Amino acid sequence: MSAPAPVAPPAWHLYVPKLVSVMRQGYGADDLRHDLLAGLTVAIVALPLSMALAIASGAPPAIGLHTAIIAGFLISALGGSRVQIGGPTAAFIPVVFSVIAAHGYDGLIVATLMAGAMLILAGLLRLGTMVKYMPQPVITGFTAGIAVSIFSSQIKDLLGLDMGSVPGTFVERWQAYGANIGSINPAAALLALGTLGALIAMRRWRPNWPGFLIAVVAASLITLLLKLPVETVLTHFGPIPRELPVPHLPSFDIARLHELLPSAFTIAFLGGVESLLSAVVSDGMIGGRHRSNCELVAQGVANTASALVGGLPATGAIVRTATNVRAGARSPVAGMAHAGFILLFVLVAAPLANYVPLPAMAALLLLVAWNMSEFERIRQLMRSPLGERLVLLVTFLLTVMVDLTLAVEVGVVLAAFLFMRGMSEVVAMESHIDLFEEDEGDLARERRTIQHDALPDGVEAFRVSGPLFFAVANRIEDVLRAFGKPPRVFILRLRQVPLIDASGATSIGNLIARCRRTDTVLIFTGLQPQPARILADMGIVPDGDVLRYADDFPQALAMVAAMPDWKPD
Repeated sequence: MSAPAPVAPPAWHLYVPKLVSVMRQGYGADDLRHDLLAGLTVAIVALPLSMALAIASGAPPAIGLHTAIIAGFLISALGGSRVQIGGPTAAFIPVVFSVIAAHGYDGLIVATLMAGAMLILAGLLRLGTMVKYMPQPVITGFTAGIAVSIFSSQIKDLLGLDMGSVPGTFVERWQAYGANIGSINPAAALLALGTLGALIAMRRWRPNWPGFLIAVVAASLITLLLKLPVETVLTHFGPIPRELPVPHLPSFDIARLHELLPSAFTIAFLGGVESLLSAVVSDGMIGGRHRSNCELVAQGVANTASALVGGLPATGAIVRTATNVRAGARSPVAGMAHAGFILLFVLVAAPLANYVPLPAMAALLLLVAWNMSEFERIRQLMRSPLGERLVLLVTFLLTVMVDLTLAVEVGVVLAAFLFMRGMSEVVAMESHIDLFEEDEGDLARERRTIQHDALPDGVEAFRVSGPLFFAVANRIEDVLRAFGKPPRVFILRLRQVPLIDASGATSIGNLIARCRRTDTVLIFTGLQPQPARILADMGIVPDGDVLRYADDFPQALAMVAAMPDWKPD
């Protein structure tokens, strides 16, 4: 008696949060202790970073804290990753900055709400696995471009320049810096340089220390004790509130939604890609496996909630997630605890953040930008083929100079065209003269059946090796044109064709029609399941007249010999 076939899990299983799975498996006091300690460790890293990311995005620092609390809690509680930490990230800085500059902060809120809905829909449509198809040169290109954008946005605070708001575009930004370079504040520049030096030193010699928090606290104390004439959170943004904002729905209309649609798509795309990449990284660190579609839904809910309280877009944060793992996190409780510790800081000690100097925040973000640049990965990719390098450079330049969405679109399309070109070059169509030396599967049987150097008169044979898709489909129709006189029988060997798309099937149909006009019998051999299914779905099936199927090449020759009116030319 055969064993029953395994039953596939129901579709809703894809959306069960990892928190539920962990609790079902058993969760004890020791697990809670490890998670609380990891959550506290991550909160110490996230506190200054969340404020710095908000400032760099053109928003008050309190907004970054609110985002880390609301979105960070929901991403961990509802997400499909066991140790993912969510919140504001550096990747959003140029996007958020440009949206605020073009549409105001209310526009950012509406765009984030739309992005949240898009992410939820993407998860429900099971698009979570699509991130694996993102070419690495595109990911590296736009990540490095974002790093350059972050660096260029921090020059004002880094040098303490006396100028107005920082322009949104790269060229205008540096033109403004050049025009105001004479207003450098030496105290701000020295404080930023000292903070950056301290961060680099701790990263090298004390990597386990909370470098971000130590450097920011030290810079704040130096500023207070020496009464340095530099801008602080308090002087620039006002006091940080000690409570969370009340959720509210912003006003909008159809025209506003249409206007903000490209920005919303950019936020959703970036949030989805970065969160899933972060989940993949965490899987590698803990040996786990995340639920990508559940993660997208959680990201959508978190961004929606963040927007309702006036927060920033949020996603999975790779560095904070890695910190969480190294701190001993065992479950999503650690991410929820990290949000709770930040909330505790806001309720109890928020006024302390008022004295943080902006040059120190700029130095912190410079280090973040360097970490994002993936310089070693760029060096590695620059040794790849010319086409891969071109994709990397085009994506990078468009991200810096134009727009992230356009950069990704152009990068993906360019990578796709290069891939198709490469695939078309490896698809081979060989005449019967070359078949016997290369087809090892049925070589012995073929040698017993026919001569190595000839076929019966009136019979021609070709073999196709590789996928028959739209980039090479036209070559099928050129096959018969290669003969001065149409053959009586044409054998097309397809055993090495793993895939046929609609364009390939259409070309096959055109080949059949041509054979019908020239009274040529067409025999397919070794047709694989996927090509057979696609051809059948498009109405291309053997008719016993023009088109016939054979299991292998010898059977095709036997079919030729058995034709009642067969008389070799």
